[in-house]
Amino acid sequence: MTQRDPNTFAIIGAAMEVHRELGSGFLEAVYQEALALEFDRRGIPYQPQAELPIFYKNQRLKAIYKADFICYGTIIVELKALARLSGLEEAQIINYLKATGLQIGLVLNFGTPSLEYKRFAYTKK
Repeated sequence: MTQRDPNTFAIIGAAMEVHRELGSGFLEAVYQEALALEFDRRGIPYQPQAELPIFYKNQRLKAIYKADFICYGTIIVELKALARLSGLEEAQIINYLKATGLQIGLVLNFGTPSLEYKRFAYTKK
């Protein structure tokens, strides 16, 4: 993965460091704040709590999504602190990708003994 997608690798590495330091058991907000600090330390550009507009037939809807982070301007990062991931988190990140037109998304789960992560790629058909 490092050769093909160094940005995703850097994000996952930062998340692993946060998980190594804090372990599991905290609320998602704690991991979000710690991960922002780790992104700063590593020089990873990010936008926290990024608003994602939603369009229907080229018309912007009033409803919006909020992603935990958009890193490098192109990667949606969604944090979780769950005992285990379900299909809901996968659907959420895919919807975020559809709504924005961005192609790469990461779900990072800090709620397990080891950091759990899933990378999603979406291309509009």
